[in-house]
Amino acid sequence: MKWLKNVKLSNVLTYALLTIVLVFTVFPFYWMVASSLNRPETLFAFPPKLIPDFYFKNYIDMWHNPPGGISWLRYIGNTVFIAGTTTILSVFNSSLAGFAFAKLKFPLRNKIFILLLGLLMIPGEMLLIPNYVVLKNLNWLNTYQAMIIPWCASVFGIFLTRQFFKTIPNELWEAAQVDGCSISRYFFSVAIPLAKPTLLTLALFVFLGSWNAFLWPLIVATDYAIMPLEVALNSFLSSEGTEWGLLTAASTMATAPILILFLIFQRQFIEGIARGAVKG
Repeated sequence: MKWLKNVKLSNVLTYALLTIVLVFTVFPFYWMVASSLNRPETLFAFPPKLIPDFYFKNYIDMWHNPPGGISWLRYIGNTVFIAGTTTILSVFNSSLAGFAFAKLKFPLRNKIFILLLGLLMIPGEMLLIPNYVVLKNLNWLNTYQAMIIPWCASVFGIFLTRQFFKTIPNELWEAAQVDGCSISRYFFSVAIPLAKPTLLTLALFVFLGSWNAFLWPLIVATDYAIMPLEVALNSFLSSEGTEWGLLTAASTMATAPILILFLIFQRQFIEGIARGAVKG
């Protein structure tokens, strides 16, 4: 038991706390997967069944009964298109604005940036009605652009990229000017390659947010043909009853790509946050 004397109490408490947080974080996902593999009659059994029945018929029935008669592949394609386009536009626009606030000199630069940060204080729910009215006047309801354009710029993205671009030495830009480099070429050839980890982190944030978006697509998209996955799942909830087995199976299918994406890029995800948010 000599090794026990070398164990610090603080480390034990830290690991114990982290274990508790891990259990509370992972358990909802495990419960969703386990419920999707349980028979309908055991879904609400008491005490709850932590070990599933491995009843795969929920997945088969879910796949052959998509909401609105539209193929699940169409819903997945809609989600990939909306999330992918939103991510590309948001990262590009945010990096442009972040570079301008970090490296360019123009009147009221700092005041405009502070005003921009102030927008983070406004709850997103307050913007739902004004945004809806604007899109209605543009006849954009029930279109893909209604789910993409309002999110093609991000205040958080501008802040994150600005913090990184501020860490690039000004001497690099002065040396590029001596060689006759324009500001646009410097941005695309020097600044953007250096900012790849930060931009990748921002892209993951935006993609995750867009993939999981529910309220806004639910409001502007009523046509099944353009609905993303998250809104299509809502069709399993009705006043006539909820098919919990099919709903949990479809929810697991919708969550799996995001989980795989995070596991693949988790290292870049953490590195990007550290470089962009801590420095500057």
